[in-house]
Amino acid sequence: MEAACAALRAGISVLEIVVSTPSVFEVLQQLVRDYPAAVLGVGTVLNAKDAQIAISAGARFLMSPAMVKGILADTLASEVLYIPGVMTPTEILSAYDAGAKIVKVYPVSALGGISYISAIQKPFPHIPMVASQGVTIESTGEYIAHGASAVVLSEAIFNKEAMSRCNFDLISQLALKASLLGNEAVKQKRRCTR
Repeated sequence: MEAACAALRAGISVLEIVVSTPSVFEVLQQLVRDYPAAVLGVGTVLNAKDAQIAISAGARFLMSPAMVKGILADTLASEVLYIPGVMTPTEILSAYDAGAKIVKVYPVSALGGISYISAIQKPFPHIPMVASQGVTIESTGEYIAHGASAVVLSEAIFNKEAMSRCNFDLISQLALKASLLGNEAVKQKRRCTR
């Protein structure tokens, strides 16, 4: 909870809390109350039951490492965004055809990182993609410039050393850096697409 608060206070406006977080749904409810302007969601959601609990707790988005059809079906008519994990062109198109509005390319670094996003975005420029796993704060701009709509920086901001030492100042510094670089990358992309 303190780590999430440190990141939100530093300027992170979209935050994913993984379902394995102790008391994840209670933490989410508290963060929703304390940070009403933030877009808060739950990640690594693998079943419809957890998805429904997350939605009831105030999640505005859900992420999975794979496509969970039951979650997609349950969220299609709701305000909650479901972001299924995909790896291949077939998985990307299947998720999109099933109704996903955005997909999470996971594990992006194992697939080739920036070059994979660049290549896979070319046949699917109409499908927004989130680059997830192994993305660094410094590489955020490159991912955005090469076609990612967003990036997941959980490992970069909430790194093991900072978390194990409860170093919330470091988490805050990393979150601020990520927020500034991410915002600049999005602005740069918008300028280039006008």
